[in-house]
Amino acid sequence: MKILAVSDVPSDYFFEYYTPGKLKGFDCILSCGDLPREYLEFLVTMAECPLCYVHGNHDESFDQSPPEGCICADGRIVTCGDLRILGLGGSYRYRDGKYMYTEAQMKRRVRKLWMPLKKHKGFDILLTHAPARGLGDFDTLAHQGFGVFVDLLDAYHPPYLVHGHVHLNYGANIPRLRERDGTSIINAYDHYIFKC
Repeated sequence: MKILAVSDVPSDYFFEYYTPGKLKGFDCILSCGDLPREYLEFLVTMAECPLCYVHGNHDESFDQSPPEGCICADGRIVTCGDLRILGLGGSYRYRDGKYMYTEAQMKRRVRKLWMPLKKHKGFDILLTHAPARGLGDFDTLAHQGFGVFVDLLDAYHPPYLVHGHVHLNYGANIPRLRERDGTSIINAYDHYIFKC
């Protein structure tokens, strides 16, 4: 499957400088959050493939007006073709906000998924907004990752973790890709294309 992952800022390549056919050929689009509703609706319309999203820490407006034609994967497992996608949106709590969580709160969210995880026999992609702790995050509270995501990687060994939240323009040496025990970890800031 050919997958387009997006996060945090609309990609000029696929939006401002869009030309007909640029979004053809994708089997699935994954949004890691903090993108405008209109942008997600544009992508799903032009690509003509499923778009699965999780909430970013700034996506409270989706409660009143969710992106039409898109699939919310936040807090559940959804399928796209043969892929099982486990969605866990939000960031580490650094102020009040609906989609900001303490480590304990995110652990409770994961514990509630034990039945879907058993039913689906795990998952292929962990789709998150925040990164896993120590795997692409920062030490600052606003951009700290979740330790429970590392626990999920250790327990299920999914082929992919796709996240956003840490903008690549925050520093010169922020890696887009990394590997950990057979899991490819992708920072989807702006956009990234991969096959699985």
